[in-house]
Amino acid sequence: MPTTFTNQATLSYNNQSIPSNVVTGVLTEVLSVSKTAIPAAYQNGDTITYAVQLVNSGTAALTGLTLTDNLGAYTPAAGTAAVVPMTYQSDTLRYYRNGILQATPTIAATSPLTVTGLSIPAGGNTTLMYAVKTNQFTPYGAEESVTNTATVTGGGLAAPLTAEATVNADPAPDLSVIKSMCPTTVTEAGVLTYTFTLQNRGATATTATDNVSLTDTFTPALTITSVTLNGTALTAGTDYTYDGATFRTLTPLLIPAATYTRNATTGEVTITPGTVTLVVTGPVCSRGSGIFPCLTGNGKTAYNQSSITEKRSRNHEEKVSAGMFALLFAAWPCAGRRADDGDGAV
Repeated sequence: MPTTFTNQATLSYNNQSIPSNVVTGVLTEVLSVSKTAIPAAYQNGDTITYAVQLVNSGTAALTGLTLTDNLGAYTPAAGTAAVVPMTYQSDTLRYYRNGILQATPTIAATSPLTVTGLSIPAGGNTTLMYAVKTNQFTPYGAEESVTNTATVTGGGLAAPLTAEATVNADPAPDLSVIKSMCPTTVTEAGVLTYTFTLQNRGATATTATDNVSLTDTFTPALTITSVTLNGTALTAGTDYTYDGATFRTLTPLLIPAATYTRNATTGEVTITPGTVTLVVTGPVCSRGSGIFPCLTGNGKTAYNQSSITEKRSRNHEEKVSAGMFALLFAAWPCAGRRADDGDGAV
């Protein structure tokens, strides 16, 4: 690392001493190293790219250098062995000298990442870039971070040189959705249920200002008879809209934050996602056959564009009786099943 130094002279005459001004300089080493992380924040499953730059300010080339990256290794609070929270991604190492891509150097180990046989031109620079990925030992939460240390040795260096890069856990919501269907084989006019499991693996719950919504186009279309969120019935036109094909939630979906548990001995982190479950149920409708028309959320018949024109010209609007809905639901094979019954129907 560069060292700042100061110097001051003294002028003496006739038993007097007169100090000079103070001058400041910077003493640089022949070799310097810096490290950058891109991006500077992470969530579960993210990939981070590190760039390590070696600058040779001397007049002679440096050869036979080794770079070692500890990938953020730490020892758990109650543990005895270090664990590594980042995993090197194979075939991502790139090696540049003065900006020109070189043949990949030897990777002697991947944990810690150890690269040998590096050289730096006189008055030039060498850059190594490589990707790592979060793993089961990566900490998550608003105050968590991972600090990686790169160490350069060999090549006649008087002492190892190090450079660090810290990446912080991004606490923002980290959302995903899993869709399932029951039953997987259904006849025309048979009752079908779609279940959407919305998960948040982030450290922050979603709020109304996040405007989280779900949209799906049902093919084949349904005549929706029930929509629930975590078991609570939703209201058409207020909580969701459905035009006979495309379903969309209107009320922002509030998904709780995940919880993280770290084993104090092994360091392994368990993520329990925050979850909400949206269930849409209804019989499969028949467009144009007359067996079972497609209804929108307001109970009116929905058709494709040509059918709409035809029906409106006749001033005719079809409705499906509540009795038929009741009969169909009673015969529905998924009625009463829980989202976690293990049969794939959620």
